[in-house]
Amino acid sequence: MESVARSQSATGQDAPVSSDSTLIYRQSRWTRLTHWIWAISLFFMLLSGLQIFNARPQLYIGKQSGFGYNNTIFEIGAENTSAGPRGYTAIFGHRFDTTGVLGWSGPPGNETARGFPSWATIPSYYDLGTARVVHFFFAWILTTTLIVWLVASLVNGHIRRDLAPRLDDLKRLPRDIVDHAKLKFHHTREYNTLQKMAYGGVLFVLLPLMIITGLAMSPSMNSVLPFLNEVLGGRQTARTIHFTVMLLLVGFFIIHILMILAAGPINELRSIITGWYRTDPPAHNDKTTERSA
Repeated sequence: MESVARSQSATGQDAPVSSDSTLIYRQSRWTRLTHWIWAISLFFMLLSGLQIFNARPQLYIGKQSGFGYNNTIFEIGAENTSAGPRGYTAIFGHRFDTTGVLGWSGPPGNETARGFPSWATIPSYYDLGTARVVHFFFAWILTTTLIVWLVASLVNGHIRRDLAPRLDDLKRLPRDIVDHAKLKFHHTREYNTLQKMAYGGVLFVLLPLMIITGLAMSPSMNSVLPFLNEVLGGRQTARTIHFTVMLLLVGFFIIHILMILAAGPINELRSIITGWYRTDPPAHNDKTTERSA
Protein backbone atom coordinates (compact mmCIF):
# COMPACT_ATOMS: atom_id res chain seq x y z
CA MET A 1 0.00 0.00 0.00
CA GLU A 2 1.34 3.42 -0.93
CA SER A 3 2.03 5.63 2.06
CA VAL A 4 0.35 9.02 1.76
CA ALA A 5 1.28 12.28 3.45
CA ARG A 6 -0.35 15.71 3.38
CA SER A 7 1.07 18.86 1.86
CA GLN A 8 -0.08 22.39 1.20
CA SER A 9 -1.47 22.90 -2.30
CA ALA A 10 -1.22 26.07 -4.35
CA THR A 11 -4.79 26.95 -3.37
CA GLY A 12 -3.95 26.84 0.31
CA GLN A 13 -5.71 23.54 0.92
CA ASP A 14 -4.21 20.28 2.08
CA ALA A 15 -3.78 17.67 -0.64
CA PRO A 16 -2.44 14.12 -0.36
CA VAL A 17 1.04 13.29 -1.62
CA SER A 18 2.30 9.75 -2.22
CA SER A 19 5.71 8.58 -1.07
CA ASP A 20 6.14 7.21 -4.61
CA SER A 21 7.52 10.12 -6.64
CA THR A 22 5.86 8.85 -9.83
CA LEU A 23 2.37 8.79 -8.26
CA ILE A 24 0.94 12.27 -7.91
CA TYR A 25 -2.41 13.73 -6.92
CA ARG A 26 -3.22 15.33 -10.26
CA GLN A 27 -6.97 16.05 -10.22
CA SER A 28 -8.75 17.68 -7.29
CA ARG A 29 -12.20 16.59 -6.13
CA TRP A 30 -13.74 19.69 -7.69
CA THR A 31 -12.12 18.98 -11.07
CA ARG A 32 -13.30 15.37 -11.01
CA LEU A 33 -16.81 16.32 -9.94
CA THR A 34 -17.29 18.93 -12.67
CA HIS A 35 -15.79 16.60 -15.28
CA TRP A 36 -18.43 13.94 -14.61
CA ILE A 37 -21.27 16.44 -14.25
CA TRP A 38 -20.41 17.85 -17.68
CA ALA A 39 -20.02 14.38 -19.20
CA ILE A 40 -23.43 13.22 -17.91
CA SER A 41 -25.13 16.50 -18.84
CA LEU A 42 -23.72 16.50 -22.38
CA PHE A 43 -24.77 12.86 -22.86
CA PHE A 44 -28.42 13.58 -22.05
CA MET A 45 -28.35 16.89 -23.91
CA LEU A 46 -27.02 15.17 -27.03
CA LEU A 47 -29.61 12.40 -27.16
CA SER A 48 -32.54 14.63 -26.20
CA GLY A 49 -31.28 17.27 -28.66
CA LEU A 50 -31.37 14.74 -31.50
CA GLN A 51 -34.99 14.01 -30.56
CA ILE A 52 -35.78 17.73 -30.71
CA PHE A 53 -33.97 18.00 -34.04
CA ASN A 54 -36.18 15.21 -35.42
CA ALA A 55 -39.16 17.56 -35.17
CA ARG A 56 -37.61 19.51 -38.07
CA PRO A 57 -34.55 17.73 -39.44
CA GLN A 58 -33.30 20.62 -41.56
CA LEU A 59 -30.78 23.39 -40.98
CA TYR A 60 -30.84 26.85 -42.53
CA ILE A 61 -28.73 29.99 -42.74
CA GLY A 62 -30.62 33.24 -42.18
CA LYS A 63 -33.65 34.51 -40.34
CA GLN A 64 -36.30 32.73 -42.44
CA SER A 65 -37.02 29.12 -43.33
CA GLY A 66 -39.64 27.30 -45.32
CA PHE A 67 -40.67 26.24 -48.80
CA GLY A 68 -40.41 29.79 -50.13
CA TYR A 69 -36.72 30.10 -49.31
CA ASN A 70 -33.63 28.43 -50.74
CA ASN A 71 -31.35 28.57 -47.69
CA THR A 72 -31.33 24.93 -46.58
CA ILE A 73 -27.79 23.63 -46.00
CA PHE A 74 -28.55 20.32 -44.28
CA GLU A 75 -31.52 17.97 -44.38
CA ILE A 76 -32.43 14.47 -43.29
CA GLY A 77 -35.52 12.93 -44.86
CA ALA A 78 -37.23 9.99 -46.54
CA GLU A 79 -38.79 9.47 -49.95
CA ASN A 80 -40.63 6.78 -51.87
CA THR A 81 -38.63 5.18 -54.69
CA SER A 82 -39.08 2.25 -57.03
CA ALA A 83 -37.14 0.19 -54.49
CA GLY A 84 -39.39 1.32 -51.63
CA PRO A 85 -38.93 4.01 -48.99
CA ARG A 86 -35.39 5.28 -48.73
CA GLY A 87 -33.70 7.60 -46.27
CA TYR A 88 -31.38 10.36 -47.41
CA THR A 89 -29.13 13.07 -46.03
CA ALA A 90 -28.47 16.21 -48.05
CA ILE A 91 -25.50 18.50 -47.29
CA PHE A 92 -25.25 21.71 -49.32
CA GLY A 93 -27.38 20.12 -52.02
CA HIS A 94 -25.38 16.88 -52.24
CA ARG A 95 -27.64 13.94 -51.38
CA PHE A 96 -26.49 10.64 -49.85
CA ASP A 97 -28.48 7.46 -49.25
CA THR A 98 -28.55 6.85 -45.49
CA THR A 99 -31.34 4.27 -45.31
CA GLY A 100 -31.26 2.32 -42.06
CA VAL A 101 -29.53 5.06 -40.10
CA LEU A 102 -30.76 8.52 -41.06
CA GLY A 103 -34.11 9.39 -42.59
CA TRP A 104 -35.60 5.90 -42.67
CA SER A 105 -34.80 3.47 -39.85
CA GLY A 106 -36.20 0.99 -37.37
CA PRO A 107 -36.58 -2.76 -36.84
CA PRO A 108 -36.94 -4.74 -40.10
CA GLY A 109 -40.52 -4.54 -41.23
CA ASN A 110 -41.29 -1.65 -38.85
CA GLU A 111 -39.13 1.11 -40.29
CA THR A 112 -40.39 4.66 -40.00
CA ALA A 113 -39.44 8.05 -41.40
CA ARG A 114 -37.42 9.90 -38.77
CA GLY A 115 -34.26 11.97 -38.78
CA PHE A 116 -32.07 10.21 -36.23
CA PRO A 117 -32.82 6.56 -35.31
CA SER A 118 -34.62 5.63 -32.08
CA TRP A 119 -31.48 4.20 -30.45
CA ALA A 120 -29.81 7.61 -30.68
CA THR A 121 -32.55 9.69 -29.05
CA ILE A 122 -34.09 10.28 -25.61
CA PRO A 123 -36.80 9.16 -25.41
CA SER A 124 -36.53 6.48 -28.09
CA TYR A 125 -40.11 7.06 -29.23
CA TYR A 126 -41.18 10.43 -30.61
CA ASP A 127 -42.00 12.72 -27.68
CA LEU A 128 -40.93 16.31 -28.22
CA GLY A 129 -42.23 17.52 -24.85
CA THR A 130 -40.22 15.02 -22.81
CA ALA A 131 -37.12 15.65 -24.91
CA ARG A 132 -37.34 19.38 -24.26
CA VAL A 133 -37.73 18.87 -20.51
CA VAL A 134 -34.68 16.58 -20.38
CA HIS A 135 -32.64 18.85 -22.64
CA PHE A 136 -33.30 22.06 -20.72
CA PHE A 137 -32.87 20.40 -17.31
CA PHE A 138 -29.35 19.22 -18.09
CA ALA A 139 -28.58 22.42 -20.02
CA TRP A 140 -29.15 24.48 -16.87
CA ILE A 141 -27.08 22.04 -14.80
CA LEU A 142 -24.20 22.35 -17.27
CA THR A 143 -24.52 26.14 -17.49
CA THR A 144 -24.60 26.64 -13.72
CA THR A 145 -21.66 24.29 -13.14
CA LEU A 146 -19.62 25.93 -15.90
CA ILE A 147 -20.16 29.42 -14.48
CA VAL A 148 -19.19 28.30 -10.96
CA TRP A 149 -16.14 26.50 -12.36
CA LEU A 150 -15.02 29.57 -14.33
CA VAL A 151 -15.30 31.86 -11.30
CA ALA A 152 -13.54 29.39 -8.99
CA SER A 153 -10.78 28.70 -11.52
CA LEU A 154 -10.12 32.41 -11.96
CA VAL A 155 -9.96 32.92 -8.20
CA ASN A 156 -7.67 29.96 -7.41
CA GLY A 157 -5.47 30.49 -10.48
CA HIS A 158 -6.27 27.14 -12.13
CA ILE A 159 -6.88 28.73 -15.53
CA ARG A 160 -3.70 30.81 -15.47
CA ARG A 161 -1.54 28.06 -13.97
CA ASP A 162 -2.77 24.92 -15.74
CA LEU A 163 -4.79 25.81 -18.86
CA ALA A 164 -3.42 29.02 -20.36
CA PRO A 165 -0.76 28.18 -23.01
CA ARG A 166 2.57 29.86 -22.37
CA LEU A 167 5.24 30.84 -24.87
CA ASP A 168 7.17 27.64 -24.12
CA ASP A 169 4.01 25.63 -24.80
CA LEU A 170 3.60 27.21 -28.23
CA LYS A 171 7.23 26.48 -29.03
CA ARG A 172 6.63 22.82 -28.15
CA LEU A 173 3.45 22.59 -30.25
CA PRO A 174 5.09 21.10 -33.41
CA ARG A 175 6.82 18.47 -31.28
CA ASP A 176 3.58 17.64 -29.45
CA ILE A 177 1.79 17.16 -32.76
CA VAL A 178 4.50 14.77 -33.99
CA ASP A 179 4.50 12.83 -30.68
CA HIS A 180 0.72 12.42 -30.75
CA ALA A 181 0.82 11.32 -34.38
CA LYS A 182 3.33 8.63 -33.36
CA LEU A 183 1.18 7.77 -30.28
CA LYS A 184 4.13 8.73 -28.11
CA PHE A 185 2.91 10.15 -24.82
CA HIS A 186 4.73 11.82 -21.93
CA HIS A 187 3.05 11.28 -18.58
CA THR A 188 3.71 14.44 -16.58
CA ARG A 189 1.95 16.56 -14.01
CA GLU A 190 1.27 19.35 -16.50
CA TYR A 191 -1.04 19.27 -19.50
CA ASN A 192 0.78 19.33 -22.82
CA THR A 193 0.16 22.04 -25.39
CA LEU A 194 -2.44 20.12 -27.38
CA GLN A 195 -4.36 19.31 -24.21
CA LYS A 196 -4.37 22.94 -23.13
CA MET A 197 -5.59 24.06 -26.54
CA ALA A 198 -8.25 21.34 -26.75
CA TYR A 199 -9.57 21.85 -23.22
CA GLY A 200 -9.45 25.62 -23.63
CA GLY A 201 -11.36 25.39 -26.91
CA VAL A 202 -14.09 23.31 -25.30
CA LEU A 203 -14.37 25.26 -22.03
CA PHE A 204 -14.00 28.79 -23.37
CA VAL A 205 -15.36 28.56 -26.92
CA LEU A 206 -17.60 25.57 -27.66
CA LEU A 207 -19.55 25.29 -24.39
CA PRO A 208 -20.22 29.06 -24.09
CA LEU A 209 -21.19 29.18 -27.79
CA MET A 210 -23.57 26.26 -27.31
CA ILE A 211 -25.19 28.01 -24.35
CA ILE A 212 -25.48 31.35 -26.18
CA THR A 213 -27.01 29.80 -29.32
CA GLY A 214 -29.37 27.76 -27.15
CA LEU A 215 -30.60 30.96 -25.50
CA ALA A 216 -30.96 32.63 -28.90
CA MET A 217 -33.31 29.84 -30.07
CA SER A 218 -35.61 30.29 -27.07
CA PRO A 219 -38.57 32.62 -27.83
CA SER A 220 -38.81 33.45 -24.12
CA MET A 221 -35.31 34.95 -24.23
CA ASN A 222 -36.19 37.41 -26.99
CA SER A 223 -37.56 39.91 -24.47
CA VAL A 224 -34.56 39.43 -22.15
CA LEU A 225 -31.81 39.45 -24.78
CA PRO A 226 -33.44 40.92 -27.91
CA PHE A 227 -30.08 41.63 -29.55
CA LEU A 228 -28.87 38.02 -29.40
CA ASN A 229 -30.67 36.85 -32.54
CA GLU A 230 -29.41 39.82 -34.53
CA VAL A 231 -25.81 39.22 -33.47
CA LEU A 232 -26.01 35.56 -34.49
CA GLY A 233 -27.76 36.24 -37.79
CA GLY A 234 -31.23 35.03 -36.86
CA ARG A 235 -32.76 32.09 -34.99
CA GLN A 236 -32.22 29.66 -37.86
CA THR A 237 -28.53 30.55 -38.10
CA ALA A 238 -28.24 30.15 -34.31
CA ARG A 239 -29.80 26.69 -34.64
CA THR A 240 -27.28 25.75 -37.32
CA ILE A 241 -24.38 26.97 -35.17
CA HIS A 242 -25.81 25.05 -32.21
CA PHE A 243 -25.90 21.85 -34.28
CA THR A 244 -22.37 22.44 -35.58
CA VAL A 245 -21.04 22.92 -32.05
CA MET A 246 -22.69 19.63 -31.10
CA LEU A 247 -20.82 17.87 -33.89
CA LEU A 248 -17.53 19.43 -32.77
CA LEU A 249 -18.13 18.30 -29.18
CA VAL A 250 -18.88 14.76 -30.37
CA GLY A 251 -15.65 14.86 -32.38
CA PHE A 252 -13.74 16.05 -29.31
CA PHE A 253 -15.25 13.23 -27.24
CA ILE A 254 -14.23 10.58 -29.79
CA ILE A 255 -10.65 11.90 -29.97
CA HIS A 256 -10.55 12.26 -26.18
CA ILE A 257 -11.52 8.60 -25.69
CA LEU A 258 -9.03 7.43 -28.32
CA MET A 259 -6.23 9.36 -26.62
CA ILE A 260 -7.17 7.85 -23.26
CA LEU A 261 -6.98 4.35 -24.72
CA ALA A 262 -3.67 5.09 -26.44
CA ALA A 263 -2.04 6.79 -23.44
CA GLY A 264 -3.02 4.11 -20.93
CA PRO A 265 -6.69 3.85 -19.91
CA ILE A 266 -6.08 2.55 -16.38
CA ASN A 267 -3.82 5.45 -15.45
CA GLU A 268 -6.03 8.05 -17.14
CA LEU A 269 -9.27 6.75 -15.62
CA ARG A 270 -7.70 6.43 -12.19
CA SER A 271 -6.71 10.09 -12.44
CA ILE A 272 -10.22 11.36 -13.19
CA ILE A 273 -11.89 8.98 -10.70
CA THR A 274 -9.51 9.03 -7.72
CA GLY A 275 -7.23 11.96 -8.55
CA TRP A 276 -4.06 9.85 -8.55
CA TYR A 277 -1.91 9.78 -11.70
CA ARG A 278 1.31 7.91 -12.38
CA THR A 279 3.92 9.99 -14.19
CA ASP A 280 7.05 8.93 -16.03
CA PRO A 281 10.04 8.27 -13.75
CA PRO A 282 11.91 11.53 -13.15
CA ALA A 283 15.14 12.00 -15.05
CA HIS A 284 16.76 13.38 -11.90
CA ASN A 285 16.06 12.91 -8.23
CA ASP A 286 13.56 15.73 -8.20
CA LYS A 287 10.70 15.48 -5.76
CA THR A 288 7.28 15.50 -7.38
CA THR A 289 4.71 17.61 -5.65
CA GLU A 290 1.01 17.59 -6.17
CA ARG A 291 -0.67 19.56 -8.93
CA SER A 292 -3.56 21.67 -7.78
CA ALA A 293 -6.48 21.80 -10.18
